[in-house]
Amino acid sequence: NSFRFVERAIAFEVERQIELIEDGGKVVQETRLFDPERDETRSMRTKEEANDYRYFPCPDLLPVVLDQAYLDHLRNQLPELPADKRARFQNELGLSAYDANVLSASREMAEFFEEVHRVCGDAKQAANWVQGELSGALNRENLSIQNSPVSAQQLGELIRRVLDDTINGKAAKQVFQALWNGQGESADAVIEAKGLKQVTDTGAIEAMIDQVIAESPAQVAQYRDSEPEKRGKMIGYFVGQVMKASRGTANPQQVNGLLKEKLDALL
Repeated sequence: NSFRFVERAIAFEVERQIELIEDGGKVVQETRLFDPERDETRSMRTKEEANDYRYFPCPDLLPVVLDQAYLDHLRNQLPELPADKRARFQNELGLSAYDANVLSASREMAEFFEEVHRVCGDAKQAANWVQGELSGALNRENLSIQNSPVSAQQLGELIRRVLDDTINGKAAKQVFQALWNGQGESADAVIEAKGLKQVTDTGAIEAMIDQVIAESPAQVAQYRDSEPEKRGKMIGYFVGQVMKASRGTANPQQVNGLLKEKLDALL
């Protein structure tokens, strides 16, 4: 029951059979037992003929010819294998090895991701949302991706609205939660119902900024009197107030740029 015993049994048999033949004996076909305590083999049973082992000849079998055309046909019928999918996600979609591994871990995950990507057109954003917001929600509810309340079509449309600046990232999470809770058929419907469309009109944003500056004289004075390297952190207060005034719908990048211009003009 070990390789060591097999080795010892073979060594004993070599010596036994040599000695047997040299003494004029004949090696018979038999099954022998190895005794590890005596370090020897003993006869268990003998078989007189080969048919005692139930040997039987193979029937004549026709050769199976597999030409290249047939092999190519079979290969084309195969679904994309995980290794090929990972390579495609990296080489064609530009995903990292980590993202490609996670998203190709199961056929269902890969198909969901690819549909999201098809709808939104941005592989990295699709990967981020599927692995982030969606996977987090699925884990909390102990659901598989096949049973996701948010479909790949809905998630792709939501990401598309972030990419085209219809909504910002904060509003996008609100839309996702509403879709998860079944409060809308599509991202557009939720955006419209909740009034989350992003404010990108420069005039409207400037009006909110002017109001925040007018209502924050102490913070403006502190900004003006601070060292230049500290003003970058202080501007966060004003950004927060403008976002609050816009109920989170103002474009954060525009708010940052316009605020800096207006505050620096007061120096």
